[in-house]
Amino acid sequence: MLAELDITPLGRGTHLSKDLAEILKIIDESGIRYTLTPFGTCLEGEWDEIMAVLKHCHEEARSFSNHVLTTIRIEDEAGVNDKLVENIASVEHAAGRHLSREVLVAS
Repeated sequence: MLAELDITPLGRGTHLSKDLAEILKIIDESGIRYTLTPFGTCLEGEWDEIMAVLKHCHEEARSFSNHVLTTIRIEDEAGVNDKLVENIASVEHAAGRHLSREVLVAS
């Protein structure tokens, strides 16, 4: 199962890096596979394992913010693993080339 997590502690200003680093520490320490993106974090694992981590992350955000917006998107496909890699590889295969995963600056 693949889950995308986006947590926004509201009322904490516009610079949330420190708050989000505390939440990412939970994900990192869980041992679950994940990828950080500019808009959230994708986690991969079994349902109960991921749900426990998501709950812990939300509770952590609530510990320092009275108002938290948590958004979760789930892709759950029977018999399929390694979606963190395979979803990107599938698009690259369709494009016929490797796609950039680095930040490119327009000139």
